Amino acid sequence: MRRLRITHVLLLTAGLAGPGALVACSSDDPAGVQAPSPTIAPPTSPVTSAPVSASPPDDSTASVPTTPASRTPAPKPTTEFVPQPGYDRSAFTRSTAVTNKWFPLRPGMRMTFRGQTIEDGEVIKHAVTFIVTDLTKVIDGVRNVAVWERDYSDGVLEEAELAYFAQADNGDVWHFGQYPEVYEEGKLVESPAWIHGVKGARAGITVKANPVVGGPSYSQGWGPAVGWSDRAKTYRTNQRTCVAAGCFTGVLVTDEYSQDEPGAHQLKYYAPGVGNVRVGFYGNDPTKETLELTSARMMSAADRAEARAEALKLERSAYRHSKDVYGRTAPLR
Repeated sequence: MRRLRITHVLLLTAGLAGPGALVACSSDDPAGVQAPSPTIAPPTSPVTSAPVSASPPDDSTASVPTTPASRTPAPKPTTEFVPQPGYDRSAFTRSTAVTNKWFPLRPGMRMTFRGQTIEDGEVIKHAVTFIVTDLTKVIDGVRNVAVWERDYSDGVLEEAELAYFAQADNGDVWHFGQYPEVYEEGKLVESPAWIHGVKGARAGITVKANPVVGGPSYSQGWGPAVGWSDRAKTYRTNQRTCVAAGCFTGVLVTDEYSQDEPGAHQLKYYAPGVGNVRVGFYGNDPTKETLELTSARMMSAADRAEARAEALKLERSAYRHSKDVYGRTAPLR
């Protein structure tokens, strides 16, 4: 499990109304924004309705306990970390229509998340911009939606990434791989790509269509060459949470973890019809990452064209720096 990347953040459909509708903030510049308060566990009691707010209430109104230690599970056995069974490329007949209520992907949507991490004992501001492009890529015969993400630490670009998602006919959204570029002082230092079907990598499920508390965990992708072993399980349903963008009810909370970080857990809050609106943690997660949705908007035609150009530029870099993995994929179109 890594710091939150594109593969874990989700989006908002336009035209929402009623409880859970989004109120966009006035700015989506990733630099210079105060981090939100950490959230380390989902609410303990379901709430059926809540007003929409442009700013989060005091933590006490969000019904978030201060520690979930009593519910911390034991580290998962190594045998759990295997590729997701049940993949069938023939089950993706309308793969780019990603309409899963927990993880909707609408081309042209730009979302901004802000929060913080702990690095070497220091609190670091963290921001993510997440754009659903109008580009697609075929992987193993399945056409995927391409998402372009940028990850900032203290206002400095730390990572740019392309990630690929497709929806199966049963509504589950699958993650087929990603190409990240990690930068230090503006220079590329690594690009640990994994793509389904290359070097033993296998697609996994990002979010299920019908999550059930107590159900089995599921792989979110398997990339043994780069140590990608993330898994998730349904942690809570019908919850309430408030973030800078608004208050949401009927929220799904998932618990994510990986083989390389036993005992560390990330909690992802998914609002119905919206997507991921908050990230928290529990256990011995050293980064203690938190993020919350602060703004979402449909981009203009000019902005979409610019995002498309930047995604294609990143792909050209991917073909140069990841010839043995990304280089085996068909071009974006």
